[in-house]
Amino acid sequence: MTDRIRDFLTARAEQVPVVSDTDVVVIGAGPAGLSAAVSAARNGARVTLVERYHHLGGMASGGMVLVLDDMVNDGTEIVTTGIVSEFVDRMQRQDGAVFPPPEDCQTNWEMWQKWARWGCIDFHKQGMPQPIIHAVAFDPDAWKRVSLDLVAEAGIELRTHSWFSEAIVENNRVTGVIVQTKLGRQAIRARMVVDASGDLDVAASAGASFATGQFIVTTVFRLMDVDTARAEAFEYENPEAFKALDRQARRVIGGAWGMWWLKTPLPGVVWCNCPHMPGYDGLSPEHMVEAEYEGRRRMMALLEFARANLPGFENARMLGAAEQMGIRQTRLLQGEYIVTKDDVKKRRHFADSVCRGRDYYTPYRALLPRGIDNLIVAGRHYSVESEAQKQSREIPPCMAQGEAAGVAVAKALQANCALRDVDVRAIQKQMRAQGADPGDMPSANALIEPIAAA
Repeated sequence: MTDRIRDFLTARAEQVPVVSDTDVVVIGAGPAGLSAAVSAARNGARVTLVERYHHLGGMASGGMVLVLDDMVNDGTEIVTTGIVSEFVDRMQRQDGAVFPPPEDCQTNWEMWQKWARWGCIDFHKQGMPQPIIHAVAFDPDAWKRVSLDLVAEAGIELRTHSWFSEAIVENNRVTGVIVQTKLGRQAIRARMVVDASGDLDVAASAGASFATGQFIVTTVFRLMDVDTARAEAFEYENPEAFKALDRQARRVIGGAWGMWWLKTPLPGVVWCNCPHMPGYDGLSPEHMVEAEYEGRRRMMALLEFARANLPGFENARMLGAAEQMGIRQTRLLQGEYIVTKDDVKKRRHFADSVCRGRDYYTPYRALLPRGIDNLIVAGRHYSVESEAQKQSREIPPCMAQGEAAGVAVAKALQANCALRDVDVRAIQKQMRAQGADPGDMPSANALIEPIAAA
């Protein structure tokens, strides 16, 4: 927090060793960055992937956001595909992913009781029961394993334990990055840079325009030794008693989504995407320390309440909190186009759409900073209004952004042109060739703006 800064010093000049010289450097190996790196490498680029933690996967693994959603438009039209689909298939083969078969994607109480506690519901729909849709519950370690497999298979140079420090900028062109490691600062030269940091670290360092926002933060955790069959039986057989206890549990934890616990692929292990804690700045070390203390206090209070009061939780134990704090919003790019809440709400279609989420479309321009070359962003920090970002920041659409960014940098390298000059139709075509939906063909419920007369 800047109000705690009381003094400044001048650091000594230094020579920074160059440890890599590559076509593309991707900062951040979370879902968006992984997708960008794999996509760029598969399209012929030499790629270096930089990650501050020891593991890959970001919020999907270290952050333990253990349900993939926001992939289905109205009904059963799955629109967020590509590398995210490959992750799901590979994790399922390792018994690390669970999702409903197409025939179970219905709207009735039978399917609700079968799938709701896996998180496979359309929570955007009003009324009960909500529809069962294609969503995926997964194990975080399975995500880490698949991530490493994809990186190795694509021939990507991986540099973990490397914390982004600053962008190298020459004449408004980003030509590389400097990272901090246990061996000191190290430089990576690159012809193209993908900022998948989640907090817009690279673009902000390079001088890109951005806005700041806040949303709830969460210290996600898991409980073990839960009798989920007994817990579900109590919920459905004693609905009024369940609702009363569930309200008390919510007061103890201090805020949660519709269901504060969900099943995971590991028997007896449940995922708790809570507590919801507003008012914390995800860029402030002091705020993050305070949130860590507060989150752990709340989760242990909930465990004590659950063991004493909730059928099925009598023998529950704390399996552990996520390695990464659940930060939902910090810096947001102010790029060549800023996606608005109205765009998301009205399902506005863009001619230069290169990726999509549930029923919203992301234009290529929203991945590009203004006035800075050789840099593209992918992830929750893309060019979007704060309120719109809260509705368009889930993991699968961020992966689609990363996949599109990977195609874009490869196309720019092949054509020896600026990223803003890449043929968007070529990106769209390649995305479809990779099994992804770039959003070039709008769904029936999209808002198609009329073309203005000349």
